[in-house]
Amino acid sequence: MAREHWGSRMGVILAVAGSAVGLGNFLRFPGTAVNNGGGAFMVPYVISFLLLGIPIAWCEWTIGRLGGRYGQNNGPGIMFALWRRAPAKAIGTLTLVIPLLVYMYYVLLEALCLRFAVHFFTGGFSELFDKAAAAGEGGATVAVVEASGDFAAKTFGMSENGAMYGTSMLWYVLFCFLVNFIIVYRGVSRGIEKFCKVAMPLLIGCAVVILIRVLTLDEEVAGRTISGGLGFMWNPDWARLQDPEVWLRAAGQIFFSLSVGFGLILCYASYLRPDDDVALSALSASSTNEFCEVVLGGLIIVPTAFLFLGPGNTPDSTFALGFFTVPAIMYFMPGGAFFGGMWFGLLFVAAVTSSISMLQPAIAFLEDGFGMKRRSSVVVLGLFTTFGAAIVMYFSMGVTALDFTDFWCEFMMILAALGQVIIFGWIVGAKKGVQEANRGAALRIPAFMAFIIRYVTPAFLLIVLGLWCFFNGPDRLRDMSPTIKGVAAERGVYAAKIAGRSEYADLDESAMDAKVTEILGVAEGVPVSAEGLPDWLGGLEDAAAAAHSEAEATANVARFVFLGVLLVFIVVLVLSDIACRNRIKRMLDQVPDHKASMEALS
Repeated sequence: MAREHWGSRMGVILAVAGSAVGLGNFLRFPGTAVNNGGGAFMVPYVISFLLLGIPIAWCEWTIGRLGGRYGQNNGPGIMFALWRRAPAKAIGTLTLVIPLLVYMYYVLLEALCLRFAVHFFTGGFSELFDKAAAAGEGGATVAVVEASGDFAAKTFGMSENGAMYGTSMLWYVLFCFLVNFIIVYRGVSRGIEKFCKVAMPLLIGCAVVILIRVLTLDEEVAGRTISGGLGFMWNPDWARLQDPEVWLRAAGQIFFSLSVGFGLILCYASYLRPDDDVALSALSASSTNEFCEVVLGGLIIVPTAFLFLGPGNTPDSTFALGFFTVPAIMYFMPGGAFFGGMWFGLLFVAAVTSSISMLQPAIAFLEDGFGMKRRSSVVVLGLFTTFGAAIVMYFSMGVTALDFTDFWCEFMMILAALGQVIIFGWIVGAKKGVQEANRGAALRIPAFMAFIIRYVTPAFLLIVLGLWCFFNGPDRLRDMSPTIKGVAAERGVYAAKIAGRSEYADLDESAMDAKVTEILGVAEGVPVSAEGLPDWLGGLEDAAAAAHSEAEATANVARFVFLGVLLVFIVVLVLSDIACRNRIKRMLDQVPDHKASMEALS
């Protein structure tokens, strides 16, 4: 079977940029920036971009092109071609597992974007919000925001597990599956490249139109202006730079921004020809992504939310900001029904360009590793991802399954990026790797980058990994314990009643915790006994028991997700080992210059 290649340099740049440009650019970045120092956030963000983003991108582009030279378009095959050791297979497996798992929940967000776009263009939101504003006792703004949140929660089935199956979301998800797999089925040049050549200019064009509308808003709402909104987002809070978590958030945003560590660039770059440029192409794709994120994403949503809804309605959660708050913003914006439909249509297109890139690595693995034809590989992958997405759809209450799947993917992403940088810097050799990257380069990578890739970037990644585990690990492990979560939820019911008493209104957080412990008579983590409690805390037993039960159920879902992720990794690792020991090894042995070129590199 003849190997596929990109049809043009612009095609691969737009495809790689499309894989990176998605919901993280337009929703995750603005909320993260405003809640982590505003303009000051850009300091660790730019440092992470220079020391993590660009070096890892160059590594992935170069390693991917090398693997393609040896007939491999899949992560395990590419890594095995460069380093015939067990760790290479594990790193390659991560580059398959991460995009597969991300796709299983990302396609749901993609469908939600399409659902919202249709609802805007058909007048559904206008009707809903008109009624809410007319009946709102707390004011139109509060009523519309609440109505927006209720609609999103109901549409996504957040009230109980399985609720999403009773909404129209099921049909939108099926439609998104159909669109994604049709594009991927058509192949790299006829499917992905052609789509991205149209989708990316359309996406950027829509975003620019919306940005112009936002920047020309001359309304003044409660003394707030759009320039004040820009200041709210970008005025620096320099004190936040002393917080290690801000640096962690910046590094994490770079991973999501550039799609480094996912394995997507690795796969896409493998379809390059041996002398196709990777140095300038990587910079071009990264620059396109940064323009979409910082200029377009950073100037649209948060300043507009500040103008129409006030500073209290800029949550840092991507899900809450994008689907609870934005529809309300668009309602108050002049021409909001049209621009709301355009905004969510833009997000839908951005999501499609990302989701098709998540499918291609597994398609390539099934074809390279097991000799499947395109139709068979698409069917197998379609069944597998449908099953996984169905599970995430079922456990929709509180988006727990989505949240924890995203959490473990982020962890694996850091590991995958670290593994790729080590292979590039220490197995291939940083100097020879940079020389390989400069083959056919329109813009040569400077020699000092070899030192950065060999020492600085891995050290930075290890620090990020350490910080990530320190800040996120303990809480997430507790979240998987039904006993711990149940007791904490039960205690929270009593604590809320205590905090609501007027005599304790002036207590700070630590003093309040001490007061709660004093009144309940038990330390945190110990079950509360109703005996001996003050009379005014009586009657809360049923509410506490219900909270305990719900928290236990959530913890069980979190534990289920962890075991599911672990199982998927083990299964794919076994398949990778089988493929590398058999078909991939035979393919590599048939490449005349493979052994000689690898010896020359290493």
